[in-house]
Amino acid sequence: MTPPVTTPRPGDQLASAVCSTRVVVVRAPVGGSVQLCCGGSPMVPATAVKPGPGGAAEAVTLIGKRYVDADGALEVLCTSSGTGELSCDGVPMTVKAAKPLPASD
Repeated sequence: MTPPVTTPRPGDQLASAVCSTRVVVVRAPVGGSVQLCCGGSPMVPATAVKPGPGGAAEAVTLIGKRYVDADGALEVLCTSSGTGELSCDGVPMTVKAAKPLPASD
């Protein structure tokens, strides 16, 4: 069994052990370890898990969306949707809000 990732770095590709969710780390906390989970199980390096069948009908994590932890230190981009909920240190991650474009007046 592959050990879970406890110190994610920008660029790391991670996969869920319980569903088809896959993410890429965009921003990671400096100098600390965090437990990134999906569906209650720790995420592992994407190379260690075969892609599972997609469950788009009941997807909780949405492809193309960015998810952040409560303090904004960890940000991931979902590259494959799945049925598990992303969490960081036991706290559910939220979808990052889009920044409004500047007015063109």
